Amino acid sequence: MLAWLPAGAQAESVALAGMLGSKALLVVNGSAPKTVAAGETHQGVKVISTSGDQAVIEQSGKRQTLRVGEAPVSMGGASGRASRIVLTESSGGHFMTPGQINGRAVQFMVDTGATGIAMSMHDAERAGIHYKNGQAVQISTANGTIQGFRLKLDSVRVGDVEVYAVDAVVTPQPMPFVLLGNSFLSRFQMKRDNNLMTLDKRY
Repeated sequence: MLAWLPAGAQAESVALAGMLGSKALLVVNGSAPKTVAAGETHQGVKVISTSGDQAVIEQSGKRQTLRVGEAPVSMGGASGRASRIVLTESSGGHFMTPGQINGRAVQFMVDTGATGIAMSMHDAERAGIHYKNGQAVQISTANGTIQGFRLKLDSVRVGDVEVYAVDAVVTPQPMPFVLLGNSFLSRFQMKRDNNLMTLDKRY
């Protein structure tokens, strides 16, 4: 579960609870779900288009893509710049969150022990990353040494918070998640409070 607030303002929270035909089932600021068709507006949030399990919404000229089952996103805010991510610990004791690499959707697991972002070649290919143009490196594993690739990701986004030029490594080993390591986490002031992790962006 995720929540984030733009600097200096309380954000509108918008989630996609489901799809009814071509209509989006929106939950705005925790209110009861409301079916909204493309072109219609609900509590200041306009649905631009729907497709499959996702909908493109717009508020105050700002667009977001929502997917069914993902955490609410924040819309608007006086500064237009989000700076906080709040993660809730999963039942397995990990902090999981959907996110984006270079604009492509991925599933992250926070790993404070990882130097950078780490992903499998399969995930890199899915995200459209030309990892073979990166620097070839040797990676030590429990089963010996394997060859991976080190590179910089153009952008990494969690919720409304986006950072640029993030170091990553791509490994041939299959991985269930993309590891969100310190090349991303070090851009934030991290605070742990019971089952919550708060990341405040450094400026």
